[in-house]
Amino acid sequence: MRRTSMVAGLVVAGTCVAGPAFAVDATEVSRKLSFSEEDAMGGLDVGVGLGGFTGDLGDETGVGALFNITANAQPWKYIGVEAGYEGQSIPIDDARVLGGNHIWRNNGTLLGKLGPVVDHKWHPFVGVGLGLSYLHASSGSQDVYNNDWQTEMPLAAGIEYRMGHLSAGVRATYRLVGGEELFEVPGTNDDAKGSLFNGNLTVGGRF
Repeated sequence: MRRTSMVAGLVVAGTCVAGPAFAVDATEVSRKLSFSEEDAMGGLDVGVGLGGFTGDLGDETGVGALFNITANAQPWKYIGVEAGYEGQSIPIDDARVLGGNHIWRNNGTLLGKLGPVVDHKWHPFVGVGLGLSYLHASSGSQDVYNNDWQTEMPLAAGIEYRMGHLSAGVRATYRLVGGEELFEVPGTNDDAKGSLFNGNLTVGGRF
């Protein structure tokens, strides 16, 4: 009985001591997550990175460089939006095609982003959107590769750091793609299937 009372007393005392500490922590977290007009600024980012196809599409192609330019805004506390263009050169690594050929990917994407702005500086986020790409195969590959329109559903995750009116970030984007008629799997009449995975660094401004 005495041991039970002692434990209960320790729990009560610990709660009394920890309560104010939790309250302070909660206040600090609330302050860091407070949303201001500064956080709602729109901006423009440019980015560079690398990536390529997965699955059957990736078996015959390599990793290619990309460039993008994106307009973005954070109109709500946890929700942002962006619209952008991405260009990418994906090398063809296919025994049926002479070396030096590429697929040029031109993409437009609209993306919704979910994540808080922490301490008016850090912005971790996840995103989902819709995109459309035009794939243009270089002339030396067009006996095997086709020019193709490709629908995309990007799933993104990343983090941005804001320094006044400047920002820098890193992100990874996995794109589910549809309508693939770029080329046939070697030795079959089946269209090659797959997805697209890209990673990139961004820099930009907030206005």
